Amino acid sequence: MRLSQRMARLGTETAFEVLVRARALEAQGRNIVHLEIGEPDFDTPGHITEAAVHALKGGATHYGPSAGIPELREAIAEDSLKRRGARATPEMVVVTPGAKPIMFFVILALVDEGDEVLYPNPGFPIYESMIRYIGGNPVPVRLLEEKGFELDVDQLCSRVGPRTRLIILNYPHNPTGGTIPEAGLRAIASVAAKHGVPVLSDEIYSRILYDGQHHSIAALPGMEPLAIVLDGFSKTYAMTGWRLGYGIMPAPMAQVVAKLQTNSTSCTATFSQLAAVAALGGDQSSVDHMNAEFKRRRDAIVDGLRTIPGFACVRPKGAFYVFPNIARTGFSSRALADRLLDEAGVACLSGTAFGEFGEGHLRFSYANSMENIQEALRRIKGLLEH
Repeated sequence: MRLSQRMARLGTETAFEVLVRARALEAQGRNIVHLEIGEPDFDTPGHITEAAVHALKGGATHYGPSAGIPELREAIAEDSLKRRGARATPEMVVVTPGAKPIMFFVILALVDEGDEVLYPNPGFPIYESMIRYIGGNPVPVRLLEEKGFELDVDQLCSRVGPRTRLIILNYPHNPTGGTIPEAGLRAIASVAAKHGVPVLSDEIYSRILYDGQHHSIAALPGMEPLAIVLDGFSKTYAMTGWRLGYGIMPAPMAQVVAKLQTNSTSCTATFSQLAAVAALGGDQSSVDHMNAEFKRRRDAIVDGLRTIPGFACVRPKGAFYVFPNIARTGFSSRALADRLLDEAGVACLSGTAFGEFGEGHLRFSYANSMENIQEALRRIKGLLEH
């Protein structure tokens, strides 16, 4: 069977490949500590699950509108104003099965072959994968480790040119946990407005923030006709398996994205969307509890990694990942990640899974128990010492 040439340009998400390798080792009787997958280890809050059960029993098992059911689109629009300070209407919202379709649909709708897209590097690998797949030219913008992995805003602004069709932001950031200060967002908004370049703002970790307040570029002057916010329920409400994401964007763009959804997935499951209404409108204490526990784990893993020879580790400001610098160990990122899995039973990701500027780093997810984090630290230290 002959594949299209564009398939050779499509990348992957290495976390799932490492998970497969780790599961294979477990099947052989090995004990593996899983720090590779970015998935909260909490159960979905009970009131959300109960809402889904109620919806299923009530017959919410049929097709719905491609853009999402009205109740959820309205709830998301209200949440945008309340939490982000960005005005939105239901007509500006598209609900998708997971947040990745928003990335794909937006890039597909805006970028022609040869057009440039600016994106963070190291960064979520699907950005570059999708840009390359459709024939766009990915333009990486480096994160500054010495500034806590803040995006190099000056570099980004200097690279906006006549071929730039889209800017992608992600904050708090995967894989580093870094953020973008409000002053940086204002500078990006100014250059985007000047050149008329849309901004896809990936804010999937916006509620997993340990200090300060999240600022959305969508709320800044001049961004209403250009901002596209990506968010979802997977991280905030521990709903990864529910596959629920959404985008907030200018209404004409929302119609285009909904049309792409009609041509691909048709719609998002109705009963899941009714559960999402309950998530946004219900008790939020589970979010606060989860964040407090993640902060405790963050401090434990950062402090532990800093005691390991050859490791240096920035303390992340959000999300649930650390991205330690391992250059002084003498290993490449891939070699050390492989040895940690094969010899120490610790599953993690090479920094190069997140782009060329990830070399010299590893990514550990601390969405695991404190007991397992401490065991992983013991194994990592043991491997490097011996």
